Amino acid sequence: MIKIVKDTISLHELRALSKELFGDYVKAVVDVAQGIAAFGGELHADEEAELLKQGLKQRDLWGLNLYPEKSRDEWIEFDSMINVRPSQDNRSRVVESEEVRQKIRKIINEMVSE
Repeated sequence: MIKIVKDTISLHELRALSKELFGDYVKAVVDVAQGIAAFGGELHADEEAELLKQGLKQRDLWGLNLYPEKSRDEWIEFDSMINVRPSQDNRSRVVESEEVRQKIRKIINEMVSE
């Protein structure tokens, strides 16, 4: 089940989503312009598609894996096939831009409540 979040999601909900598919992590796609995220898809592409249906722009969407049992310093893994974007100077699955990584960290850390 994909959950679109525009404000907050509890850590408890993230843990439950992680257990549904992968056990220790949940896939997420974050819109760095709007501060919206999708959680819980089997593929990042599924979450990306849901956000695109809502009118968000693909260039602002970045995929990651979130490990809710880890500390907030280590819980984001910036790795997804949707991140391969040569046109945006991102040539690998990893989010290469530190500026984009910081935006993602800020959105996720503000969005997830204890």
